[in-house]
Amino acid sequence: MHKAGLPGLCVSAWNSVRMASSGMTRRDPLANKVALVTASTDGIGFAIARRLAQDGAHVVVSSRKQQNVDQAVATLQGEGLSVTGTVCHVGKAEDRERLVAMAVKLHGGIDILVSNAAVNPFFGSLMDMTEEVWDKTLDINVKAPALMTKAVVPEMEKRGGGSLVIVASIAAFSPSPGFLPYNVSKTALLGLTKTLAIELAPRNIRVNCLAPGLIKTSFSRMFWMDKEKEERMKQTLQIRRLGEPEDCAGIVSFLCSEDASYITGETVVVGGGTPSRL
Repeated sequence: MHKAGLPGLCVSAWNSVRMASSGMTRRDPLANKVALVTASTDGIGFAIARRLAQDGAHVVVSSRKQQNVDQAVATLQGEGLSVTGTVCHVGKAEDRERLVAMAVKLHGGIDILVSNAAVNPFFGSLMDMTEEVWDKTLDINVKAPALMTKAVVPEMEKRGGGSLVIVASIAAFSPSPGFLPYNVSKTALLGLTKTLAIELAPRNIRVNCLAPGLIKTSFSRMFWMDKEKEERMKQTLQIRRLGEPEDCAGIVSFLCSEDASYITGETVVVGGGTPSRL
């Protein structure tokens, strides 16, 4: 090979990498995949549902309230996306079963599960926290993702495999004062991800975790509800802005795609540079 040809080859190689990174080389990386997304009528869950559908998946959204489901479905269908929905309280077995059954009935199976539902029913001191608060937090934030996984795995096996993404939080690495049960539950999800990844790998099911930092949603509004608070929060981030739900959505789509076929048991932090390792 002549040395004179190397610069041209380098430029060509760089252009290929750039195009692959931007999604220019392939459309619909999730074409004909079937995805369930819990708590997906607002915020991060809604952005994830939209992105999965934009990337070709048939998406079933869910929420505890029918009116929220109806509104989300109408919005996404209005964008020409393949989206349906149903009420699902992830803490109720009958609701989890209905969500799975709906996806199977409409689309013949399940390829992707994004467990996004979470609660934070308490702010304050450990000394003031009741057993009921612990039960509710761990039931919804930790037990429900495990039981949702149990419900979808048989359907994924019928399809030859699948992908799970569990939504944790930056609080799993850097606990927020006053959010004790929430912090603990999100740290537990890191362990759940690794444990499930080991168990499900022989079934060709990958399990990964998303850990959002400060994302501008109604769930986090206490941190940015006024401009002064928002500016203070920005100063704590290396990237001087609050995250948007869409900042999380593309990462989840990637983790569910064949581009991530050699990734399992990992946690991706989307936190604007917030320190995030134990």
